Amino acid sequence: MADIFTIDIYAYAVMSNHLHVVLNVDSEKAKNLSNREVCERWHQLFKGTLLTHRYLNNEALTKPQLAVVEDKLDLWRKRLHDISWFMRALNEPIARQANAEDKCTGRFWEGRFTSQALLDEKALIACMTYVDLNPIRAKIADSPETSDHTSLQRRIHAIQKQQSQPASLAPFIGSSSQTNAGEEGVPFELKDYLTLVDWTGRAILSDKRGLIKNDLPPILSRLGISHDLWLQLANNFGKNTSGLTGSPEKAKVAAELLGYQRVPRVGQNRQYFS
Repeated sequence: MADIFTIDIYAYAVMSNHLHVVLNVDSEKAKNLSNREVCERWHQLFKGTLLTHRYLNNEALTKPQLAVVEDKLDLWRKRLHDISWFMRALNEPIARQANAEDKCTGRFWEGRFTSQALLDEKALIACMTYVDLNPIRAKIADSPETSDHTSLQRRIHAIQKQQSQPASLAPFIGSSSQTNAGEEGVPFELKDYLTLVDWTGRAILSDKRGLIKNDLPPILSRLGISHDLWLQLANNFGKNTSGLTGSPEKAKVAAELLGYQRVPRVGQNRQYFS
């Protein structure tokens, strides 16, 4: 799915009865795809139509038929950067497989997915760490490298095998001052992120015993996040945050773009992301 949608996967964790994903929507990439690329991508997930298959096979189409195909491709182009369609394409096959294994029918997932917008680097790194450390918080793993079914474990295994970063995951590209304009990826160094999640995981497991509060990982020092505030976010990101998540200034801009009359969660964002 990472190769089909123009949606980058920053982090994920698959648990026994739910999953988390951190995604970055790249609408500009979808707009720059050719019609043929859109069609080829969509056919990897869905059946398409008789006319779109004829289009891919370079069969002759009348002008009205070609207009129908182009309208359909415009619709699919929008869906290729739509989180709702991404989650549908992810969840429906899982539901069908689970029902087949259980020899039953009916709804598999409890309800529609919930989502929140991560508006700045603080919100992004806090959410990624929260997601990657899910198995440690749930006490089903005692280290990042043994946290099965997480993006973090995949990144660590690639390093252990001296391989490049996994192609299906968004790369860590360093801080914005180090990267080329327009380069897409996680705006931190991978080694700094690994240090952060290892430090945070130890804090969660040890209940903060033995940690020196002034000895913060580089990412926290750079972003100016305190020891206690960070552990609140890393342990309870989903409970402490929702909706538009990030600095009050970023939340205000996002609210205006979305046409909200009021900025939601002002106190929450001021507390955690000022």
